[in-house]
Amino acid sequence: MAYYFEEPSHTFGEYLLVPGYTSADCIPQNVSLKTPVVKFKKGEEPSLTMNIPLVSAVMQSVSDDKLAIALAKEGGISFIYGSQTIQDQAAMVARVKGHKAGFVTSDSNVRPDATLQDVVSLKEKTGHSTVAVTEDGTPNGKLKGIITSRDFRIGFADMNAKVSEYMTPFNELITGKDGITLSEANELIWKHKLNSLPIIDGNSNLKYMVFRKDYASHEEHPLELLDKQHRYIVGAGINTRDYMERVPALLEAGVDIMTLDSSEGFTEWQRRALHDIHAKWPNAKVGAGNVVDRDGFMFLAEAGADFVKIGIGGGSICITREQKGIGRGQATATIEVAKARDEYFAKTGVYVPICSDGGIVHDYHMTLALAMGADFVMLGRYFARFDESPTNKLIVNGNYVKEYWGEGSNRARNWQRYDMGGASKLSFEEGVDSYVPYAGSLHDNVTMSMSKIRHTMCNCGAVTIPELQQKAKLTLVSQASINEGSAHDVIVKNTTLHS
Repeated sequence: MAYYFEEPSHTFGEYLLVPGYTSADCIPQNVSLKTPVVKFKKGEEPSLTMNIPLVSAVMQSVSDDKLAIALAKEGGISFIYGSQTIQDQAAMVARVKGHKAGFVTSDSNVRPDATLQDVVSLKEKTGHSTVAVTEDGTPNGKLKGIITSRDFRIGFADMNAKVSEYMTPFNELITGKDGITLSEANELIWKHKLNSLPIIDGNSNLKYMVFRKDYASHEEHPLELLDKQHRYIVGAGINTRDYMERVPALLEAGVDIMTLDSSEGFTEWQRRALHDIHAKWPNAKVGAGNVVDRDGFMFLAEAGADFVKIGIGGGSICITREQKGIGRGQATATIEVAKARDEYFAKTGVYVPICSDGGIVHDYHMTLALAMGADFVMLGRYFARFDESPTNKLIVNGNYVKEYWGEGSNRARNWQRYDMGGASKLSFEEGVDSYVPYAGSLHDNVTMSMSKIRHTMCNCGAVTIPELQQKAKLTLVSQASINEGSAHDVIVKNTTLHS
């Protein structure tokens, strides 16, 4: 006989937090949003953490290398979409890892025998006025000099003249040695009044360029998420079909964390994938999901998942519940899986982080998810609205929008995500193609969202996420209470407060 849950499942919009005691030390500036990403044993520290509890969804319309760099600067992780060729996905990962925080791999390079016209053409293409002159014209060739737009005057200089005649030669350059810190590089820049500093190895091969403006950017992002080599942390989505070919390419590119991307993760295919990957690459970190109950979590935790994703059918572009009738309210799913996570930790001494994926409509829903036990949340629509997402910005009905489509839509046709074995095709759509309101830069929006979370945590008397989960008091609310919580019985002026 079928099993019936006694209580209906609920969404985040049906809950509110009840304030707790706020001490004098419980102020937003003292709140830490640091959170674990991968499993760890009791008494040990996780090998990978984030400085804010946000990751971007494994979607074509959300997570590419540009957004990954922007999110890592804020302290979160982007999971680059897997519904592309192995080579293209690995190249995106490599570009993120090559974008060393403050240390830029030069994308404007010429040979000494190139002409000034070549430099002008390159500047028009890249927008960069500082060009590295290397022996072979590659980003990591032997450095011969630097040429900038200030070294020659268009209209007066012969455009067919060689770069070597106008460049600042190597023996007159101030350079930094590979391994220098960003602070040390900045000191050289200011000491010698430079706009850029080439970083070279022991054989005088160019490794990176450090620009004065990039250090200012570094100071603006104190929570940026870096590995031991000062490179940005980046994730990637994988499927249960070609993982034995995809995983080594991603690891070679430098990926830090992967996740099995599936609409439903309580399957033999995910168990096999976790087993095979960890058997061949023991140090690889792989999350799994999605699940919505205790049984699903226990299955993936015992199969070796490094974290577990929660949520089926709750995404704004997801129609899985309509098409297949499976899923669960995101709040109820998060609460049950969090209890299972704590049960597993008490039994085994291994803490497996959980990620709430989907169902986030308002910023306060993020705080609710954390209070209910999630270690971090995965967002798609939220990030799709920003400048850094890979989709087009359009004007529709007089408003700026960005395109946003689901992986189960006819546009993406990511059949591997919805694979249940059998034919290699998308049998029917489980996502839609849509627009979302354009919202500006990722930095501005994430800063505002994290400020809201910190303030709400203080209302609950918590300065860390674990403390929030311990102290939070949650209440279900009626529709009348929800209506009461918004502006009502007034004519609202069109004003906005920007921090």
